[in-house]
Amino acid sequence: MKYKILPVTNFVQNCTIFWCEKTNEGVVIDPGGESANILQTIKELNVKIKYVLLTHGHIDHIGSAKIVADALGVEILGSQQSDEFLYNDGLLQQANMFYFPLENPTAFQPNKWLNDGDKVNFGEETLEVLLVPGHTPGHIAFYNKNAKILQCGDVLFKGSIGRTDFPGGNFETLINSINSKLFPLGDDVLVIPGHGEITTIADEKQFNPFLR
Repeated sequence: MKYKILPVTNFVQNCTIFWCEKTNEGVVIDPGGESANILQTIKELNVKIKYVLLTHGHIDHIGSAKIVADALGVEILGSQQSDEFLYNDGLLQQANMFYFPLENPTAFQPNKWLNDGDKVNFGEETLEVLLVPGHTPGHIAFYNKNAKILQCGDVLFKGSIGRTDFPGGNFETLINSINSKLFPLGDDVLVIPGHGEITTIADEKQFNPFLR
């Protein structure tokens, strides 16, 4: 499996494209903004996107999801339904709160909510869905076992963890999600966070001050 990280918006959110090297079929995760840039990158990579995937319902991760999905003619999958309150009117409230330039002012919901243990297939690749609440109630992560690559949204960062002071956040729940769902994946797993540099499970176990 191959991947491309595309930081977008003033929030520098890591929109991520995963694709199957054999078939060029792929997915785009968390298209939070700059839809024209995302679509142009997909075109340059010659990736046939099968789904738009969302880790959670915060605006910097979903702000351009509907525009990108409609442009590509694909469905939006995720997050878990506990995040439903962040979509619809919650999307517009987030835009006003954070002065976020919302490309799509129309509220939306995913075509399908994802749950723990679900599989997302594209080409010859599979992403396993992990429910990892704490930053938001319905936050999920996407894990490719063969490549040992994890896209974990805003749960775990290089040297830090996701904020828990937003509506629905909970510090103890977040720490439990990391310890029970992410760390058991293995020390050699590459972690693509929602913001910032890539890291590994081993480095976060050893150096992350929130988790040592």
